[in-house]
Amino acid sequence: MPLTHPFPPLFDSEAKVLILGSFPSVKSRETNFFYGHPQNRFWKVMAEVLGFTDGGDSIYVPQTVEEKTRMLKAGGIALWDTIRSCDITGSSDASITNVVPNDLSVILDNARIEKICCNGARSYEIFMKYTEPSVRKYGVRYIKLPSTSPANAAWSLKRLTDEWKRLLEI
Repeated sequence: MPLTHPFPPLFDSEAKVLILGSFPSVKSRETNFFYGHPQNRFWKVMAEVLGFTDGGDSIYVPQTVEEKTRMLKAGGIALWDTIRSCDITGSSDASITNVVPNDLSVILDNARIEKICCNGARSYEIFMKYTEPSVRKYGVRYIKLPSTSPANAAWSLKRLTDEWKRLLEI
């Protein structure tokens, strides 16, 4: 039985970069928010990339949905996933079948998106196969970022952060 994406995109009209995952993990579906698994490095990477602090000099990794939302919006980042519904076993991107893509026009028509960045190979593959033809008219650039998933153990946190900074150009 297909699962449907359980929560809406995160964006505002000032967003310039759209980061796309593939489909929410089991933990993200439970918490009803993006990158809910504590081992996923997304929030650590974004805090470093955006230079997010709690008012001091040290980087602060946001803990609450409100803090995460505030950080992304302040950094001009929109967040969603490439897949609206699919069959998936657990949280495994490799198991994804019967993909129905998300319609990105809800973001692209209402924000200043200049670049779409896919978090990982599977997100990029799905974007290119199902979504890229429909977003050409927007004239945005799109790239593949190395995955922040704990399954991408070949990439250290520092290496991930350095590469995301370079590719996001923030």
